[in-house]
Amino acid sequence: MRTGDPHKVAQLFEEEEDLLRTFSLYIDAEEKNVERMKRILPVLQLRTYFDPDNPEKTLRDPVAAYKLLRRVRSQWLTIVEYTQLSLYEVYQNLLDYSNIPEAEDLDDAASELIRLQEFYKLYPHNITKETSLNADEAYHMGLVAYDEDKFQHAFLWFLYSLDRLSEYSTTTEKKLLRFLSSSAYHFGSLPVAIYFGQRLLNLDPTNDEVRVELSLYKHLRFERNSNPDIFTLNTESNNSYEALCRGEVDERTSKRQRALSCRYSTGGGNPRLMYAPVKEEVEWDEPRIIRYHDIISDREIEILKNISRHQLSRSTIRYYGVSNIRTSQSVFLKEDNTVARISQNIADITGLSVDSADDLNVQNYGIGGRFEPHYDASNTILTTVYEHYVCKCTFLINGSAVFWYNLHKHGRVDWDTQHAGCPVLVGNKWVANKWFHEFGQEFRRPCSLSDWE
Repeated sequence: MRTGDPHKVAQLFEEEEDLLRTFSLYIDAEEKNVERMKRILPVLQLRTYFDPDNPEKTLRDPVAAYKLLRRVRSQWLTIVEYTQLSLYEVYQNLLDYSNIPEAEDLDDAASELIRLQEFYKLYPHNITKETSLNADEAYHMGLVAYDEDKFQHAFLWFLYSLDRLSEYSTTTEKKLLRFLSSSAYHFGSLPVAIYFGQRLLNLDPTNDEVRVELSLYKHLRFERNSNPDIFTLNTESNNSYEALCRGEVDERTSKRQRALSCRYSTGGGNPRLMYAPVKEEVEWDEPRIIRYHDIISDREIEILKNISRHQLSRSTIRYYGVSNIRTSQSVFLKEDNTVARISQNIADITGLSVDSADDLNVQNYGIGGRFEPHYDASNTILTTVYEHYVCKCTFLINGSAVFWYNLHKHGRVDWDTQHAGCPVLVGNKWVANKWFHEFGQEFRRPCSLSDWE
């Protein structure tokens, strides 16, 4: 189970409520049964007539022996009867929840959070601003990062955990100091490794293993010149995809800005748009990227989400199938009234024919959900409805559509149309795509033999 699967995460809320309600009912039933057993115990004890300090007398008296046999059997039957009233076995069967997260699910969720930290350069206090973690939860985050050799993030999580230790924590200061020292050592920050190693040795002077490690760290300190700052994340990145998602790149020069414009469009004189022209904004000049504002209403968005929600399945990539490059849930919708109206509206605005187009594809990206830089399949033309991240300049605006051609007029792929979906940090993102194929557009967008078109 992934945190990026909103539908399954939502199911967990229902599972949790049902689990706790069932547990409460079980406790009530067991308490009633315990009260019954407490009431019967004195009655059973009163039936004991023989002197426990003088069992020889009972053994010599056959009647007393008979009474003992009868009494023990009666007691045993009564105890069996009352203990079988317990709902333990029934409750154990109820605990067979197939959707309850496994240990690896928890590790995967932690790993997803760490990837978001890496991508957006976030410290533990940044990512826990809305929902804080206790010492034990932060310790688990650190362990997952440590196992993935992400020692700086591991160190920062262990430090976060150390600051939140309480009397209710199962994580100990010794464990944290050990991992803080080891994480710093693996990261290359030897003075920090020595500092926390010394704190651990002060706390546990008899720990010879720590003493040996500390001696090693001190020896290596004089052999290594570098001492990277483990407390400060490196915000520089050679990855333009990540930099763009963090808003660090802005290529809107004054010359480029002058090439951009806004207007009311009738889609080339489409009769359906003559009295209700659409708001058209040129967001990028090369490749030409156009945004159409307010082409889908909030009500239509909710209808699409409600239609799609229970049909979603893991998105795939052509030729590759399921891949971590694209972590979303999606569904192709058959055209009912709402979907057909939206598709026709897109056709009117773009001037393209829907006869050879794919069905409307609705996607849902949960926490961490992303679509890494990619090109769409060759020989297609793409338009994206109401939420999408494209190229170098386009951001989410609810109810709008972003449109571009990923093929030149001569039919070859436009390599400048590489695009991506940034990882979702908070909430979840709904997207709808409409792919138009070049075949069927011969009279709408004529081909060209020129290499520059």
